[in-house]
Amino acid sequence: MRRFALALSLFAALATPTLAQTYQGNWSCRDATSNRAGILTIYGQVYGWASRTPGDPNSGTGTTTPYQDGVGINDGNLRANAGIHAGRTISDPNYGVALQLETAQAIVMLCTPR
Repeated sequence: MRRFALALSLFAALATPTLAQTYQGNWSCRDATSNRAGILTIYGQVYGWASRTPGDPNSGTGTTTPYQDGVGINDGNLRANAGIHAGRTISDPNYGVALQLETAQAIVMLCTPR
């Protein structure tokens, strides 16, 4: 019975999309003017944002929801103050993958692996 449960859990782990986990890690983010905006760290279902601007109200932590093509920002300062709802994984010619941070109206930052 243990072997069956182990095999079933291993199969479930292998069946998940690999792109769904690429959003986890440290990201160096740039704003629309290509200026460095800060560092985004995502592990598990939490994130941390550290802005390059001292005293920026967007800095802080919050929770996320994983999606197949990225991550949803549930709460925290990025959601409340900057209006960022999602981080979507996209292909990047230099880094292989990038994370674009989006509000309901526009893409506001592009983050590359750090």
